[in-house]
Amino acid sequence: MTSAGEQLAEEISRARHLVDRAASVVVLTGAGISTDSGIPDFRGPQGVWTRNPGAEAKAHIANYMGDPEVRREVWRQRLAENSARRPVPNAGHLALVALERREKLHTLITQNVDGLHAEAGTSPGRLVEIHGTRRRVKCLSCGEEWPMAHAVERLRAGEQDPPCHSCGGLLKSATISFGQSLVTGDLVRSSEAATACDLMLAVGSTLAVYPIAEVVPVARSNGADLIIVNNEPTPFDDIADVVLRGSISEVLPLVVRDRIAGLGPDPESGASDES
Repeated sequence: MTSAGEQLAEEISRARHLVDRAASVVVLTGAGISTDSGIPDFRGPQGVWTRNPGAEAKAHIANYMGDPEVRREVWRQRLAENSARRPVPNAGHLALVALERREKLHTLITQNVDGLHAEAGTSPGRLVEIHGTRRRVKCLSCGEEWPMAHAVERLRAGEQDPPCHSCGGLLKSATISFGQSLVTGDLVRSSEAATACDLMLAVGSTLAVYPIAEVVPVARSNGADLIIVNNEPTPFDDIADVVLRGSISEVLPLVVRDRIAGLGPDPESGASDES
């Protein structure tokens, strides 16, 4: 009887083979890739919104724009986040940088707003932050943007709901809230990448948030291989070539190994993969 560890090793080997033979990889990441950086997910069994459905309701743009107390609470959270020790990229984020270094990464689409892929070193030209980023602040009226530090400085100075300096409009993190439309250009770019790739790698996503989850079946229907790395089942597990369960920061570096620079021992050979 094959043990769970042996089965995982076999699946990792199969996934590595698919990565090694791929020429154009599109990656879709969700909250699960950042949990090992200390950022809780939203929809998992212990997710922020699973445990507190009211928090999801407050994330709607109508509530943010219509209720000053909701805005003040959000800004208090932003101030607390920026006063605490900031999360840093983990080995999962760095593995995708290695994939780019191997000249295989076509596009990295992330549902996350934490900015950790950019911090890890993924090139801006290959990164689509489909839900925006918390690392910038945007005026909902004139569209002007600044680094989040601009708003945090004003919060520390005593402002509770800082307005736009340019037009007086409402400021908000440059994220896409419920009730806001995704950026059309980002959707088009993601769809085109999914159509063109020969491997789709879905990491840490429930694959239940549309329309961006649609890139997975789009890639598959256009002949791409599919690898899913996620702790929980997804709606597309049955069409995947490989499904991997486990810690993403541990599993993904084994799948997306850097055979040029070497990211440590090769689990198949037991030796350092340096050349």
